[in-house]
Amino acid sequence: MRLGTRTRKVVLVGHVVSVSAWIGIDLALGVLVLTAMLTDDTATAATAFQAAHLIAVWPMLIASLLSLATGVTLGLGSKYGLVRYWWVAAKLTINLAMTTLIYFSLRPGLYEAAEHGRRLAAGDTAAQPPDQLLYPIFVAPSLLLVAVVLSIFKPWGRISRRGDTAKPRRYLRRRGAI
Repeated sequence: MRLGTRTRKVVLVGHVVSVSAWIGIDLALGVLVLTAMLTDDTATAATAFQAAHLIAVWPMLIASLLSLATGVTLGLGSKYGLVRYWWVAAKLTINLAMTTLIYFSLRPGLYEAAEHGRRLAAGDTAAQPPDQLLYPIFVAPSLLLVAVVLSIFKPWGRISRRGDTAKPRRYLRRRGAI
């Protein structure tokens, strides 16, 4: 299946927009979490923890799923294929891993952060802030940046297929062995 030029461009725009939204949500989450953890103002920390839960989980999950859907569509409908090139396979792996982590790891962590924010807002200053949120606010934007760089530079070449002897034969032919 090959996408027509106009269809490919529309899907590509959707892909770029969904990835951009995902990066923006990740950065906003980072600002909220760092604000909540570094501020001395209990009201600010409570609000930031509660807002992090509201803006991050479902919008980020939707952006990641849209990115996955448009990326798979582009892969299947273009010369690059879905797992024909290493850079495409790496991007697919990053997307699948991060989408899974959003739902199974970040969602519960942000729920705990929101609960902590509610306790802070109610006056419970003895509650310990969740510390598991520091890891995703640095790792997720870094992985998304890696995916963007892979899209631009397209490193590593094709994934060789088993039994693909065309390349070795060409090499041997050039060397005069065949």
